[in-house]
Amino acid sequence: MEQNVKKALCIINKHAGIGSRIDLEQLFSRECETHEVAGTIEFTTHAGHGIELAQEAPRKGYDLVVAVGGDGTLNEVAQGLLHTGIPMGIVPRGSGNGLARHFKIPLDVPHAMKQLFVGKVISMDTFTVNEKLSLNVSGIGFDGHITNMFGVRSGRGFFGYAYLTVMEFLRFKEFEVEIAANDQTFVRNAFIVAIANSSQYGNNARIAPAASVCDGLLHLNVVKKVPPYRIDFLISFFNGNLDRSSYCEIMRTSSLQLRVKQPTAYHIDGEPCGKADTFKIQLIPSALKVVVPQTQTRY
Repeated sequence: MEQNVKKALCIINKHAGIGSRIDLEQLFSRECETHEVAGTIEFTTHAGHGIELAQEAPRKGYDLVVAVGGDGTLNEVAQGLLHTGIPMGIVPRGSGNGLARHFKIPLDVPHAMKQLFVGKVISMDTFTVNEKLSLNVSGIGFDGHITNMFGVRSGRGFFGYAYLTVMEFLRFKEFEVEIAANDQTFVRNAFIVAIANSSQYGNNARIAPAASVCDGLLHLNVVKKVPPYRIDFLISFFNGNLDRSSYCEIMRTSSLQLRVKQPTAYHIDGEPCGKADTFKIQLIPSALKVVVPQTQTRY
């Protein structure tokens, strides 16, 4: 769907970003002037502020809301825009940028800004984990454990994440999980249970290479603990071949419930959520409109 933007709100998490500082206000204002759009800029000041700002968009007559930040910022803005019909534009400024990478939105901020008013609008699925919104990938087990630890550390970015992952890998054990999906119930031993709407965590680490945000399905990937010497498994994360691995069991479903014997760490879109022993997951089809590049053909 083509855009006809007259009034746009830009919500910026100025604390997001691991690279050089960029004059985001100037870049957004320049694009608004070029496309004759009345633009407003707001900065988030506290957790949940992005939700509050986005919720005001319908009342204030905005026909585009831009989220500038990482997957956590996108999640907040999306919560405010869900079911409103107002598209969300994405300018990635996080450490992983999983959803932006899935849509092939430029990671270079000036280029991402340029596609905001010339991109096309699609309707994407979202889902909930224990009634909390997820756009991208949520996970239980080792990835939840790492995310919870990573969230309290000051060193962000790919190398900080990779270092922590290596250090914790040998300590974390597989756990038993009961899975109820597609009218079946079965038990598996898992190291990670990933629930994917899009293809990747971020940094091109594809946990569900075939996932689509527009197909009305979630991809559940139950990952076993892999021997440290299996470097080929790590490579498959980044070359899109993880679904071929014997260490993974992937199924598609629109809803499921997971139970574990002991409270286990989990995350939603890379944000730490503590621990739980029961997880109810439900797809919300075509709930959010989002701007993607005109050249993008697979969602």
